[in-house]
Amino acid sequence: MTARGWLVGMVVAAAAAVCGVGNAGAEVRLAKGQTLYVPVYSHVYTGDRALPFNLAATLGVRNLDPASPITVSRVDYHDSNGRLVKRFLAGPLKIPPQGSTSFYLKERDTSGGFGAHFIVVWESAREVNEPIVESVMIGARSGQGISFVSPAREIRPQAK
Repeated sequence: MTARGWLVGMVVAAAAAVCGVGNAGAEVRLAKGQTLYVPVYSHVYTGDRALPFNLAATLGVRNLDPASPITVSRVDYHDSNGRLVKRFLAGPLKIPPQGSTSFYLKERDTSGGFGAHFIVVWESAREVNEPIVESVMIGARSGQGISFVSPAREIRPQAK
């Protein structure tokens, strides 16, 4: 098996672990919108000398609702100090029922640091199934690969 094939297999296995049988009895949650915090790791540390191992990251937003679209109004990338690094949307993005979208950070982009995160804001005209929002990190070097998933957590929106 090639290194690329192995990495793809690891991503699939990680996604299955997050979305698999452990969630089979989870309560269906409905909402009209949320502000979400999604951890992202531009690198992890390896070995006794804590050498950085750079990772590419993909933020995925999946609309689970079978009938209604959702609108993503904000996808902002912040660094370890909470400073805004990049805004990914110039305007609202509509995701159709059971549709999805993604946002990509290159492996060489270490601007966020170890404690980077996305803030994602979405809304809908009516209550819908909460979307799945998560980041998938993956990296490969010298035949070694690593991949894992970080799920979003709802946070209280900033007061206006």
